[in-house]
This record gives sequence, C-alpha cells and structure tokens, in this order.
Amino acid sequence: MFFYLETPTNHMHVTGVFLLDPETAPGGFSFATMRAMVAARLHRAPPLRRRLVEAPLALASPIWIEDPDFDLDYHVRRACLPSPGGRSDLEHYLGEIVGSPLDRRRPLWEMYLVEGLEGGLQAMVVKVHHAAIDGVSGVELAAGWFDVEADPSATDVTGDDWRPDHVPSDIDLLVGAWAQLASSPARAARTARRWAEAALRVSTYNRNSGTPPPPAPFRAPRTSFNLAITPHRRVSLATAALEDLKAVKNHFGCTVNDVVLALCAGALRRYLIGRDELPDEPLVAFVPMSVRAEEERFAGGNRLSAMLSSLATDIADPVARLHVIAAGMSEAKRQDFLIGPDVLTGWTEFTFPALVGGAARLVSSTRLFDHVRPPFNVTISNIPGPQFPLFLAGARVTTTYPLGPVVEGAGLNMTAMSYCGTVYFGLNGCRSSVPGIADLPGMITSSLDELLAVAGLDTSGLPAQRDSVK
Repeated sequence: MFFYLETPTNHMHVTGVFLLDPETAPGGFSFATMRAMVAARLHRAPPLRRRLVEAPLALASPIWIEDPDFDLDYHVRRACLPSPGGRSDLEHYLGEIVGSPLDRRRPLWEMYLVEGLEGGLQAMVVKVHHAAIDGVSGVELAAGWFDVEADPSATDVTGDDWRPDHVPSDIDLLVGAWAQLASSPARAARTARRWAEAALRVSTYNRNSGTPPPPAPFRAPRTSFNLAITPHRRVSLATAALEDLKAVKNHFGCTVNDVVLALCAGALRRYLIGRDELPDEPLVAFVPMSVRAEEERFAGGNRLSAMLSSLATDIADPVARLHVIAAGMSEAKRQDFLIGPDVLTGWTEFTFPALVGGAARLVSSTRLFDHVRPPFNVTISNIPGPQFPLFLAGARVTTTYPLGPVVEGAGLNMTAMSYCGTVYFGLNGCRSSVPGIADLPGMITSSLDELLAVAGLDTSGLPAQRDSVK
C-alpha cells in the first residue's frame, strides 16, 4: 500500500536525523569510518539489501528480492553545509532530502553524512521507504549500527551469509500474480467477514458505551495545510524535556502520548489563530500505532494500525483540551482493540496494486483535496527511543530527530521520538501548505510551558516557587 500510494508529490519515506559528536570517537570519525561500519554491519539490517520487483501491469503485489546489483556506494553519501551550519541550515538541507523520491529500481534507502555543522558536529541522515519499515522497526534497524559505548570490544564482522537472488522473469511474476489473484476471492471473503464482525462489535459497543466515538474519516475541517500537496518540503525541529512531559502526565493523570498530542494541538491552535483561520470544529489527527508482536521484532517490514483522534483545538483552556484528547485516545484505543490488529492490514493484502496506484495518481493529478474535506488534518506520531547514550563508530549520538511523510490532503507530519531524557520533534510539511512551519517549535514550547504553569511546575518538572506564579 505504501509503495503504490506514492506519487510524484506524495513521497512515502521516513527519515531519521542523528547528530554526532566526532570528538568521542577513539580513532577519529570520518565518512570512511562511517561507511566501513555500515558495510561491516549491513547483515544486521536485512531490508537494506532488498529491492522490490513489480508484477507486469501491477496485477499483484510486488515482491522483495535480495538485490543482485546492490551497490553500497550508491546508498551511502557525503554532504557538507557551509560552515558553521546552524539549525536553520540543517533544516533547509533536510527539506531538500525529504522532498526528493527514492529510486524504485534500487533498495529503497539512502544515507548521508552531513559535515560542517556548528560546534564540530556531524549528522547522519537516513531515509528509508515506508514500505520497508515503520517507526518501531526503523528504530530496531538503526540499533544494528549503534553501540552503547564509544569503544566497543569488537566490531561484528561475522555471520554475514547474504546471497543475492535471481531476478524473476516476467513469466515467473505472472505465475505468481495468477496464484495471488486466484486466492484473492477467498482472502477477500475472510477480510470482509472480519470487517463485518468488527463493525458489529464496534456498533454494539457504541450503542452501550454512552461515550462519543472517535472522529470519522473525511469529517475533519479544512485548513490551509489540508490542500493538494506539492513535491517540495519544509522541515523544522523542536525539543522538549521528557521529564517535563512526564511531570504533566503524572499531574493530570494521562499518558506521555496524550501530552505529545496536546503540545501539537496547542501549537496548531496558535498557528491557525495567527493566520486568522482557526476552524470552529476541532482538528483531527491521524495517529499511527504499532501492532508488532514480540516475535516480530527485528523482522523489518510494516506492522501498523492507526486511529483518528480529536485535537480539541476548539477549546481555549489547555487543561480541558488535554483531558478531551486523553479521553478521546482512550476511547480510540478501546475501539481499535474491538476492531483487531489484522483487519486493516488484511484489507491491504488483497487490494489490487494497479487500482491503488491509479487512485493515488488520480487524486494527485486532479488536486482533489483542494475541493473536498480531508480525511484528517495532521499526522502525529510518537516513537519511544532509548534513554541511554548511543555511539556510531565511536561518535556519540547527541540528538535524534524523526521525520515522517506527508500525504495528500494533510500536508503536515509531526513526529516525536524520545532519547536520553529529551523528546525530539521532527516537523515535515508541504512547502506551499505550511509556509510558517518554522514558528511551530516555539509554539510547542509555549504549549508545554502553559501546562507546566497551570500544574504549578517549573520547566524541570519540579514544583514551582509560589512567588514565580503570576
């Protein structure tokens, strides 16, 4: 689905930005050492040597093969900003990276070492197609490159028994497509039955629960960032102390994910008020969630479900807004449990790729979302990361920003990831739809300060002095 939803304007890749301190590397750090490390540990990241092969006429889903033409030097690249490159310079460069598509004829990833950052820092930027990984598997994949100390006792260069595959012929692919098509009616029937059973469970629950259900798709209000998107992107980066988010969570009795949603909601409310376009109806967030079982860890691929959540942007009181978001997320989780993790993924497995791709291109070429309500307003994702330092070829990872994709009709993605006591927000927006994206980091900070102040806490997550509260 992620592969065929991609269009010339809709890039379906995810990006990780890792700022590195080369001073910690015992033997020095350079592009050559990074490339050598990637080469030595490539077997820890199996998806990176696989490419997709499409069936003729897109009659069936594409298949992964171990690429016989794999070329590491194509994927691992070097870049340099005019020194000293500040945050805005890095954000501009990242906008160019995430705004360009991956080559579908090769394994769907690229890695850049960006030099010239201020303070002597460097950045590793990794871009991988969403068809190959989701947020959780992306973290697991990256873990194969990192160490927990600057000078590990040994570099893992053993155990790589990788062998390239034979590229299947069109005849082989057509035979496979025929087998897939032959089984489609049975799979469709099973999926339809699961959909019907899930719909009955949810309908029965909604009649008896007495609580409002989550927002429905295509009922979100229209805003300036809910139009047809262009291929070009703007990126902005923000940070917040995880301790502060936990303090808000503990004080108001919700989850860290609820607080992340509330900070994004507060920032979006400020953004839209500043443009005099805050809608009367609350914005709706698309919230991806992992349904990966324990036995599926480190398997790569995509195991995602999702839910829609109200951001309560029609409510001025930040605490009331947080409570509405928390209650809505609790209800969405209950309904997602009733639906089950395999209903959505089961539907994608028998959908004809040609129809999906054709529909995606039609939506893009006709600029449909310039005229209709969007399915949701914004994508907001929260990925748990490690709370201990990581090292890449000896260089300490000081910062890590995630960047998720934007989609037609919803030109803004706000993804958060925690690392070493800090929550890092990567904001990715369509260049024409979200021209003021650089204002959002400050608005996220203001939203957090607002909740801390109401809770009587300072910005360290500790009780505030009485005389400091106005």
